[in-house]
Amino acid sequence: MATTEFIAAIELGSSKITGIAGKRDTDGSISVLAFAQDDASQFVHKGVIFNIDKAATALSDIIIKLETQLRNSTIAKVYVGIGGRTLRTIENQVSRTVTGEEKISEDLVFSISDENLAYPYDEFDILDVEPQEYKIDNRLVPDPVGVAGKEITAHFLNIVAKKMMKKNLELSLQQGHATVAEMLLAPKALANAVLTESDRRLGCALVDIGADTTTVSVYKNNILRYLTVIPLGSANITQDIVSLQMADEDAEQFKLLYGDALVAEEEIDKSEEYTLDNGQAISKDLLNDIVSARAEEILVNVWNQIQISGYDDKLTAGVFFTGGGSNLKNLEEAFKKICRDDRMKIKTIKFIPDVVRGYGNDIKRNGTLCTLFGLLLAGKENCSLDKPEPVEEKFEIPASGQVDMFANDKDLKEQEAKILADKAAEEERIRQLRESEEEKARRAEEAERKRKERERKKNSFINRFKRGFDSLSGELFGSDDTSDTLN
Repeated sequence: MATTEFIAAIELGSSKITGIAGKRDTDGSISVLAFAQDDASQFVHKGVIFNIDKAATALSDIIIKLETQLRNSTIAKVYVGIGGRTLRTIENQVSRTVTGEEKISEDLVFSISDENLAYPYDEFDILDVEPQEYKIDNRLVPDPVGVAGKEITAHFLNIVAKKMMKKNLELSLQQGHATVAEMLLAPKALANAVLTESDRRLGCALVDIGADTTTVSVYKNNILRYLTVIPLGSANITQDIVSLQMADEDAEQFKLLYGDALVAEEEIDKSEEYTLDNGQAISKDLLNDIVSARAEEILVNVWNQIQISGYDDKLTAGVFFTGGGSNLKNLEEAFKKICRDDRMKIKTIKFIPDVVRGYGNDIKRNGTLCTLFGLLLAGKENCSLDKPEPVEEKFEIPASGQVDMFANDKDLKEQEAKILADKAAEEERIRQLRESEEEKARRAEEAERKRKERERKKNSFINRFKRGFDSLSGELFGSDDTSDTLN
């Protein structure tokens, strides 16, 4: 029997395109039902699609593989993550003078939000907005509606990306016949999955080290404060090793098996070597120098971006590392050496415990799939085209002792035959109508997706605003972190 209820998600990472489908359990966790992964290096570079044809084919193949594992169920739509090197945040302020009754109305707040969304960025699209603070006259308030004042200034954090990045993704999905349930910001989906509300409230930085990019997100008072993507990742380490005239596969193995982010303090005999099963060898001293140098470059850039955010001294919960590159040996110690703060809490997240279950050992617990899990957990709508079959009640009459009293009644027999023929014709009409309705539904879903895209930017901030400023209110009026918020 086909699986009729599941959520499906796809991530186009720096090196892999990955698809997953799972069913939400009653406790909120996800049971994985299908998983598929392919190489994406032929059409994705640093998280950005550059070959639309190949990306479309890969997307279609991933969906087919998932459908096969879902007992040939049809995937009607998928959640898709958007990320990549051009993703970043830009601060913006909108100020208004309050007229009339000299209090803030809901219409005024919406008008301010619309003005922010209309801010012209030449080469960028606003993908999402994180309201930061509202300042009325000289005080910060958690909810501006109804507050008396003469002037209001709204602080927004606009999450933007190059127009080309989003356009290429949309064209690839369209050409691959993949209907989008929602396009989600991959870094935010990841943060919601691996960070607790307490982590985001106290203040933390989340560092996702991928193959070609490293994404840095900074949270404080349960609000995203800064996001940027560094065009460096663990694949840069592999390429440095490849430069020693070595195959990519061997270089990757050396990195995974022996790579160390810290140069050993003790003297290493330059004659010592690391050797793979195929006989390929490399000097321990040389490998350590290559890996630690590139790791240091990545981590120095990470720390620099955290300092640029202005929250480097407000990360009470610490710094969290994830992604495939976070598996590098002594990464935490190397970062602590760079930030020169022994009190800094540093933790590596390699899996989402007790939230994503199933599918055996194919789901690796090494941090490489945390973003994909985040997209899956963010999904709310059933992505199956197939509807659960209704259970029909059947009433059976015992056969023993029954006599057909109208067996020889010609008129009744003709009536029965006509009823059966009419029933068959009606069933055929319904079948054709259903096929027509399904086609209409597909078009309606596409129209609805576009409508959601237009409306999302205008209205999506409300829930986050209430959630974030509930926490901010606690920080302002009942917490020791008040000084952090006001600075």
